[in-house]
Amino acid sequence: MADPTARPTRGLTRRQAAQGLAAAGASLALPALAQGSAPPVRIGYAIARTGPWAGGAQVSQEPNYLLWAEQVNAVGGLDVKGVRRPIELVSSDDRSEVETCVRTYEKLMASDKVDLVLPPWGSNANFAVAPLANRYGYPFLAPTALSRRLVEMRLPYFFLLLQQPAPMTGALVDMLKANGVKTLAVIYVDDLFGLENYAALKVALQGSGISMVEDKSYPGGVKDLSPVLRSIKDKNPDAFVGFTYPPDTILASKQAKEIGFNPKFFYASVGTAFQLYKNVITPAGAEGVLGMGSWNAKTSPGAKAYFDAHTKKFNGKEPDRWASGHCWAGLEILSAAVAKVGLDRKAIRDYVARTEHSTIIGKVRFDGSENVATPGTVGQWQNGEFEVVWPRAVATAPLNANKPAWK
Repeated sequence: MADPTARPTRGLTRRQAAQGLAAAGASLALPALAQGSAPPVRIGYAIARTGPWAGGAQVSQEPNYLLWAEQVNAVGGLDVKGVRRPIELVSSDDRSEVETCVRTYEKLMASDKVDLVLPPWGSNANFAVAPLANRYGYPFLAPTALSRRLVEMRLPYFFLLLQQPAPMTGALVDMLKANGVKTLAVIYVDDLFGLENYAALKVALQGSGISMVEDKSYPGGVKDLSPVLRSIKDKNPDAFVGFTYPPDTILASKQAKEIGFNPKFFYASVGTAFQLYKNVITPAGAEGVLGMGSWNAKTSPGAKAYFDAHTKKFNGKEPDRWASGHCWAGLEILSAAVAKVGLDRKAIRDYVARTEHSTIIGKVRFDGSENVATPGTVGQWQNGEFEVVWPRAVATAPLNANKPAWK
């Protein structure tokens, strides 16, 4: 049955800056079609515009899809083996529901037969949709999925751009060990993301000399973390680690400040690298906070150009310093593949799998589904910028090894 929520992006009612951009991207396609040029390349996706996933999806993913389509259409369209064809985005709100997400992608691939698809937001949605994309033979370059289980599924059409739990937690533990940390406490959301990162952290801690003094899971949508934070504060660990989603990252930070919990190292995951985090916690309050992050505008000339274009187009709304870069890198890889081999999806898949790609975040190379070229990293807020601080080889600033008091 057709999904009534699915419709071309150019017909969507959008809020904030995305509205104007979506309309602009669509309007760029229309004159070319009117002149009898090549038909559009129809690219489908479902993304969270409402519900609990929307906070991440509307920072790290959909703005990038819209900006990419606008930029490509502005130069005549997507290069398909030397022929420029305008992009038409066919998209809908998955409402942060796995069932809606799966149903929408099945319609896009099985009945709409779009030329290409772009991934949804988050590990859970990608875990549900990846086998479907593999069955229909659609290459999937996922920028916000972080799961070893997805790697182990060995789906030949599925590629994960983010660094996975082992390299990310390995970099974190390496940094903590190098800076004299002896005790650590961790909280983690009770889902695929939290459980896999917690498991990887335990492995990384083996032989490190760092002991875990407390570990607590919490349910998604939690409204109060103060009891567990008070319990952790009583144990006075050198480092706090949270495998958290954006609302929980902000909640943990606010409540840590309220109860006076300020360890030397305060690390939280998804959302820390967002402009929203800095705005809500304030630049002074965010100073010294650590999180997952692997790039910023200093990383490469391409990263600077992307950062500036995104910020200008969305009226000061910045990309995050973690998955936004991976999302843009995935779009760069997809563009290069289509330019090289056209819209044959098997050929695109083979190109992605067999090529080392140059992107705004550096080299990307896949071993199976995993990006093995991008190292695990740690970022830190310093003077209003989320700097890459570990490992030193890719750092954009030195680590501040002693977090200042919350402000």
